[in-house]
Amino acid sequence: MKHFLLLFLITTRLLPQSLFDKIGGASSKNPEDFYKKASSEAIELVRKSYEGLDATKIRDYHTHIVGIEESKTGAFIHPNMRSILHPKEYIRFKIYASALKIKNLNNADAEAVERLTNLIHNIENHGLHYILALDKYYDPDGKVNLQKTEFHLPNEYIYKVAKENPDIFIPTISIHPYRKDALEELDKWRKLGIRLMKWLPNSQGIDPSNPALEPFYKKLIQYKITLLTHAGEEKAVDAEEDQKFGNPLLLRYPLSLGVKIIIAHCGSLGTNIDLESPDKKTVDNFDLFMRLMDDPKYKTNLFADISAVIQFNRDKKVLETLLTRQDLHSRLVHGSDYPLPAVNLVIRLGRLVDMGFITKEEQKALKEIYDYNPLLFEFTLKRTIRWKGNKFSDSIFLMNPNL
Repeated sequence: MKHFLLLFLITTRLLPQSLFDKIGGASSKNPEDFYKKASSEAIELVRKSYEGLDATKIRDYHTHIVGIEESKTGAFIHPNMRSILHPKEYIRFKIYASALKIKNLNNADAEAVERLTNLIHNIENHGLHYILALDKYYDPDGKVNLQKTEFHLPNEYIYKVAKENPDIFIPTISIHPYRKDALEELDKWRKLGIRLMKWLPNSQGIDPSNPALEPFYKKLIQYKITLLTHAGEEKAVDAEEDQKFGNPLLLRYPLSLGVKIIIAHCGSLGTNIDLESPDKKTVDNFDLFMRLMDDPKYKTNLFADISAVIQFNRDKKVLETLLTRQDLHSRLVHGSDYPLPAVNLVIRLGRLVDMGFITKEEQKALKEIYDYNPLLFEFTLKRTIRWKGNKFSDSIFLMNPNL
């Protein structure tokens, strides 16, 4: 019934583009105007956010390039995302398109890249962004499953975009380990200098604890390629059938082999079965993540990025813990998870004020920064939030020498 209601609203145009823009890309001002027209309070907050940082070493380890034009770039989205017969997927697509400032879907990939490069180039001391590929969904027999592939960003496309913009981008590949040519693909991309690989197990159907992946893991170790992998519940794409693969404890297997891993989002969303508990109770993924981080066996090969931890659907304890546990900061890295910070609905400043992480004055300045540049807003917010005098350490926002 709910889907029929959404379909009715869409087809009768009771959900106009302005509504998608309010939920999604609500920033309305030009990024290039920020340093010319923004208030002194907003500019000062941005200036303070860069204090103590070497601009040549600033890194964002989690930036998405979005693509839909398979004939031009090889990028793929599931047809349901473009069909009003599937309201949930269709509305999500419309919100993302709004956040990316895409006006012409026939030129969507170029417009998405243009928007991101414009945002970055209009940030003084912007640093470098790792842009992420995403492989298709493969079944355990090694066959591609397009029905379960919601997004696909080819390695070749990501590599091309990065090489065309070397002043702002570093390419990150994605190779599904069930592919029959997975090891050959690793050989190919390592020769091109790749050092980071992205998995989203929930939406790609990857069980990180599968012993059959040992040859793949050993190649990662041999080539010194770090695995950036999602853990926790996945909300940005449809992954309901495989949420179990987001269990942080499944990463014990590759960690025990010596694979260097960055856990995205600090596993900060949803619950999973505690596989190490006799009664197999259900607990927060973040607690399972912290168990891994506190295990001394993984002190040199387990890292995490702080992408998405400021979003409204994260529990307060996530920020409290990450800000307070300064002993872990040398193993945390920054990730914006762009374009999600551009989705107006995702980050609720009023909630952060109510919880005591920022002040009302900072809220006002941050809201103004978002209106000019959502990427700058996200960075400044993370540099501003604090809990009982604790802030995210400078090192989190710089190139980590151990990766």
